[in-house]
Amino acid sequence: MRTFINKIGIILFTGALTISLMNCKAVQNANNKQKGAVIGTTGGAILGAIIGNNVGKGGNGELGAVIGGVVGGTAGVLIGNKMDKQAQKIEEEIPGAKVERVDDGIVVTFDEGSGVYFSTNKYNINDASQTTLNKLTNVFKEFPDTNILVVGHTDSVGDANYNMTLSKNRAYAVTNYFTQNGVSSGRLTTNWFGETQPIHDNTTAEGRAKNRRVNVAILPNEKMVDDAKKQVGDN
Repeated sequence: MRTFINKIGIILFTGALTISLMNCKAVQNANNKQKGAVIGTTGGAILGAIIGNNVGKGGNGELGAVIGGVVGGTAGVLIGNKMDKQAQKIEEEIPGAKVERVDDGIVVTFDEGSGVYFSTNKYNINDASQTTLNKLTNVFKEFPDTNILVVGHTDSVGDANYNMTLSKNRAYAVTNYFTQNGVSSGRLTTNWFGETQPIHDNTTAEGRAKNRRVNVAILPNEKMVDDAKKQVGDN
């Protein structure tokens, strides 16, 4: 997949800013039509939304290449407008999912209470999950100028190596479902973290259920960025 920045190091450098950004209500909830022109090239918040509050403690450098930076100026406003519309569509179609507008992208989080379900130690897409993923697939087809990152996670029960493989299998199960239903494989990247990136307390049943999750990040592709820059006359 083509990247929007030339150096992964930019994202890793800005990772230190992610925790404070993710705790800022304005960053989590601001309308990006307004925010795009002023946020500049800060970046890194999508990374935090995907892997939780452990940006400085681990993670996979490949994500930096996929996620890229933030487009500022008027072009950023145009991109934000398009991504706002897509986020709204997802919220309308899948009301149980957690949908966040972060930087230039959208992060959708599915856990066991929001539409994509995996039985214990399983990674097959069951009938209940298919309904949700079919709706998301239709949104992807309606908004083709985006790239899609699928990331798998588990709770901390069991062997860490086993959980890493399980999160990989679950993430690829979702990715493969998208491609089998007409989403171009060129738009998709898959990653996984096992139990290493919890967002809730693994000592409680409720927390473990929320840590067994798949994140889907939707990001502007090169065509969307180029079109926005041409529209405003940027080089």
